[in-house]
Amino acid sequence: MDSESRIYVAGNTGLVGSAIVRMLHRKGYTNILSSPSSYWDLRRQDDVGRFFQVNQPEYVYLAAAKVGGIGANKDYPGHFIYDNLMIQSNIINAARKFGVKKLLFLGSSCIYPKMCEQPIKEEYLMTGPLEPTNDAYAIAKIAGIKMCQAYRKQYGFNAISLMPTNLYGPKDNFDLETSHVLPAMIRKFDDALRSGGQVTLWGDGSARREFLHVDDLADACFACMKDYDSPEPINVGTGKDVPIKNLATLIEQTVGYNGIVNWDTTKPNGTPRKVLNIDKIKSLGWEPKIGLEEGIKSTYEWYKDYAR
Repeated sequence: MDSESRIYVAGNTGLVGSAIVRMLHRKGYTNILSSPSSYWDLRRQDDVGRFFQVNQPEYVYLAAAKVGGIGANKDYPGHFIYDNLMIQSNIINAARKFGVKKLLFLGSSCIYPKMCEQPIKEEYLMTGPLEPTNDAYAIAKIAGIKMCQAYRKQYGFNAISLMPTNLYGPKDNFDLETSHVLPAMIRKFDDALRSGGQVTLWGDGSARREFLHVDDLADACFACMKDYDSPEPINVGTGKDVPIKNLATLIEQTVGYNGIVNWDTTKPNGTPRKVLNIDKIKSLGWEPKIGLEEGIKSTYEWYKDYAR
């Protein structure tokens, strides 16, 4: 890519897409395309085809997706599998049809088996059953990886797939019905701090998770767009995990809450442990820069300023 290349960031207003746009602007890229959902429905093949025909992007970051936490995935699996299959299939197909030079597809670490050997290597994909609370979303993302590989094999289309771990940062979703664990905790502790109430969290806090700041992911996307051309997916994370109970304590301290914290053990923990092996992406010279404590503090400040 050069500074004037036509770069399409699908999902540019979301957590990941907005971080990619910020990163591209910092690096001097000026010709960034977007597809506002008020005008283009990425689930509709005709809309996507028309967008590509009109705008002729040269490079695509496919960050558009329907995402959510355990509760949302468990309650709306049909929405998650349909929307994600349609969005990614339409964009990948249109990108190939209209001569895009390279496409980067963003999947998720939930594609890996529930009881996977840790840390998780890329080759563990499809070696065991998925976590049932989000298997519909995971299957859609696996289909995206396979579509990128199939289009590379049949058409020579240059498509790569990145598998990020749990993400957080500015423009995260803080809706308690649909958010992931970290932003949900920020919202719950902040609400309780201001109301004087208690905090109730799902599970028993024993599950371990890895968290990556979305700005670090954006830098990883740029590194892979430049230097990674394999059909095999590549993990993006920190290589370090933390018990959910410890995460809660860190957020509690960041928010300044000193009240009662209840753990609802009738709710699922999800996968017991999930931490990625990141040796492959580190070999490209990329490493995460934003520590968890620093990232939570800056995310909480953004939440107070823009999302309360």
